[in-house]
Amino acid sequence: MAQLLMPGSVVAMTDQAADRLLKLDSGDAALLYLHLLRRGTPDGLRWPEDRKQRALDQLKEHGLAPAALSAAPAAPAVPAETPPPEYGAEDITAALSDPASTFPALADEVERRLGKKLTANDLKILYTLYDHLALPTEVIFLLVNWCVEEMERKYGPGRKPFLSQIRREGFVWARKGIDTVEAAERYLQTLVRLRGRGAEVLRLLDIPPRPLVEREKNYIAAWDQMGFDDEALRAAYERTVMKKQSMDWSYMNGILRRWHEKGLHTLAAIQAGDRDPRPVQAAAPSSPAAASREAEQAREDMERMRRLMEQMKQMEG
Repeated sequence: MAQLLMPGSVVAMTDQAADRLLKLDSGDAALLYLHLLRRGTPDGLRWPEDRKQRALDQLKEHGLAPAALSAAPAAPAVPAETPPPEYGAEDITAALSDPASTFPALADEVERRLGKKLTANDLKILYTLYDHLALPTEVIFLLVNWCVEEMERKYGPGRKPFLSQIRREGFVWARKGIDTVEAAERYLQTLVRLRGRGAEVLRLLDIPPRPLVEREKNYIAAWDQMGFDDEALRAAYERTVMKKQSMDWSYMNGILRRWHEKGLHTLAAIQAGDRDPRPVQAAAPSSPAAASREAEQAREDMERMRRLMEQMKQMEG
């Protein structure tokens, strides 16, 4: 005769949780909830990623799982970066006096670009990019120039970044493997394009123009890389607001990620391939004049960087 309770430890749930699961009427959600009671994480459940995510979203919607919980497996531990050496004054002096080194020309050009004399600490930071990260001189110059232009774009003409800010961005470039002029130019072209894309996405999401925070930039860059068109983004936004009553970047990202896993990147594909298509309110068409200005600005930015690099090469020659 089958037993209702098997030998072993007992997993308990409240009456309220049981009632919510019954009302939810989802076998996957109930199974995932039991797994979470035992393990505290979706890890170890041998389901396809999209199945696990759908069940987790259902639990979150009914208050049965923490909003921050992710269905994705925990990322493997990233090896710790080797800390840069503590450069002394003698190291900087030797680098500046080495006739075979391009560091003196780089330091001079960075001083000119920042409009100030570099301090001893500034030089140590710059040398960290040059020696520890081993970024080529031209790549460091593109990095500095980009940081300067971003600072002036955000805060007005004359505003310059600190070397500590340039250092932080330099480490980002190094982690991304941006260690050649060609890779740097491709990366900068992407950044310039995403700068304009950010404004377009805010419009699609009915958000007034404003600077994006880093998390929002990362979402938009990911959606752009996945290949979603404007109508698909608008569809995801409409569903997000319908479910959450307001914009929720994380929830919208979950919708788009599931569509991406199914290969649905346009509104037509979504309506044909999604089991629950909803009418989508068309977003206001983008302004051709604004798009043209953004493209022209991107071309000017890259051309200015190339001219400055040529000047720097002539100085080194």
